[in-house]
Amino acid sequence: MHAIITSGSISKIINHPKPLVIGDVQYPARIFSAWTASELAAIGIIEVTFDDSKKKDEKWYINTNQTYTYDASAGTVTAAYGDATAKAHADSLFTAQDETDGLGTEGEIKSRGLKYNLIQTLKQQAAGELQKTDWYIVRKADAGTAVPSSITNHRAAVRTKTAEMETAITNASDTPALETLYTYTEQEDGSITRPLGELPRLES
Repeated sequence: MHAIITSGSISKIINHPKPLVIGDVQYPARIFSAWTASELAAIGIIEVTFDDSKKKDEKWYINTNQTYTYDASAGTVTAAYGDATAKAHADSLFTAQDETDGLGTEGEIKSRGLKYNLIQTLKQQAAGELQKTDWYIVRKADAGTAVPSSITNHRAAVRTKTAEMETAITNASDTPALETLYTYTEQEDGSITRPLGELPRLES
């Protein structure tokens, strides 16, 4: 990505090499690969440097658009993000004004927050794990064959752990707290774990 500098400020951002006219001169797209940075700068083209220091994980945050800054003394153009906004961790509801404006009924859910979505994903994962052993339950219903205790214990453990994880998500105070639950870190024993934990998996 490059910026075109005209009269001391950014006049255009070029995302991909293309032919262009600067002043009265037509330049081919190949100048972006064939010319040096100094040669491009001499005609007012500067490669953009990206500053992602404020960019955050889009699972948890809404990042701003990038802003482009030209530093004439340094001869640089920097693309940087502003402060990210945490996504709502709770559901949002329609307000009285929303209802007046015909957007929805006051008090009803306007949009789902992270907690709801995370819990729904967790429920789907738990259902997927239980589905692996559903056939034992069907066989017992159809043929009366007892379900092995190891299977019964595993299914109970999945449900127990799912409930624990749902509680941890529900009790998280804000979006950063939710992010922390899902953040893996290395422990002293070398294992990689997250505060939320994991659903039990059936050993093969």
